[in-house]
Amino acid sequence: MIEKPQPFVQPDTIFSVSDASALLKGVVETAFPRLRVRGELSQITRATSGHMYMTIKDSGAAISVIIWRGTPVSFKLADGMEVIITGRFTTYPARSNYQIIASEIEMAGVGAILKMLEERKRKLAAEGLFDAARKKPLPRFPGRIGIVTSPTGAAFQDIQNRLRERFPVEIVLYPATVQGVTAADEVAAGIEYFNRAKNVDVIIVARGGGALEDLLPFSEEVVVRAAAASQIPLISGVGHEPDWMLIDFAADVRAPTPTGAAEMVVPTKLSLIQELDNLWHRLSSNFTTRLTNARARIESIVVKSPKQLVMEQQQRLDDIARTMNIIINGKITAARGRMDAVATFPNILQAKMNALGQSVVHLGQMLNSLSYKNVLARGYAIVRDADDKIISRADGTVPASIEFADGIIKI
Repeated sequence: MIEKPQPFVQPDTIFSVSDASALLKGVVETAFPRLRVRGELSQITRATSGHMYMTIKDSGAAISVIIWRGTPVSFKLADGMEVIITGRFTTYPARSNYQIIASEIEMAGVGAILKMLEERKRKLAAEGLFDAARKKPLPRFPGRIGIVTSPTGAAFQDIQNRLRERFPVEIVLYPATVQGVTAADEVAAGIEYFNRAKNVDVIIVARGGGALEDLLPFSEEVVVRAAAASQIPLISGVGHEPDWMLIDFAADVRAPTPTGAAEMVVPTKLSLIQELDNLWHRLSSNFTTRLTNARARIESIVVKSPKQLVMEQQQRLDDIARTMNIIINGKITAARGRMDAVATFPNILQAKMNALGQSVVHLGQMLNSLSYKNVLARGYAIVRDADDKIISRADGTVPASIEFADGIIKI
């Protein structure tokens, strides 16, 4: 429990406003030369002078905070971020309020940093900056490699050494701070520079390992967006194997370390020699096979004499003549058969006419045999009424005529 200080001003003392404010300022600054306050940031503003003004608060109170221009801040401040501010209390008499002059500011633990990174990751992923379809393949044999890192850092030396061991390649360095308040803007500027200049085949963004807070510039939106927008293939070689920054998701390839990035971008001399040897063996084998096949085809060719060629052509003509004779004789035989059939047509017609005449005679004989005249010749007669209808019953009908075989009698 904080002990309440004892009053040291006499109750009947009268001060001017300025004196009272100065007295209060002295008491506050003397009592709190240094303190650490944990809370949530809000109302962050940056003045044209470069100073930053904000409020740190919790559920019960709020305190104004000032960060003078030039005070190092290793990450980008945002509303809602939980931080620990180190500084001193002071007052501002013109507005009769108290405030903290911050000398240091840090995130309130790894948990708060990871929460902030996760929220930012979800936001950028929703914009499609981490989509696999955006990834570009690395060049097989880059001629120039652009590196964005600190020129004095171990990461740059490690990359140079590994490239020198593996493959001769030209290096173009864009110097950038990799820690602190300006790091993110400088790294993003390096990526954008290489894309404007188009003077390299691949870009490596590198930094050695460090605390999570030190690596935060590589998770700033300005860096992630620059990496995602790069038209040149980009490798992220930030930190060590367990470290994951948001640039890793936007880069085309993520390397576990800066040295690993150098290994990814160029092959080893030994691997190239082996690859060339394998290629030579494949080409040699293929050429030998083709040569053998060509020799076999040449050996299979038989060169014939002109006389033999003429004889073969004559034999072919003889075969064609025989085939034509067979075809023509067949057609002549078929035509002769059709002509013989036409010659026998009158005999066939006469026979058919005789047969038809006999059929007519036979039909006439049948007609005569079936005629009622033959019945009348045997003594029968036909009796008809006045309407010339045959009377077949004696039912009182008056006959009008009687027909006999030799004539008709009218009654």
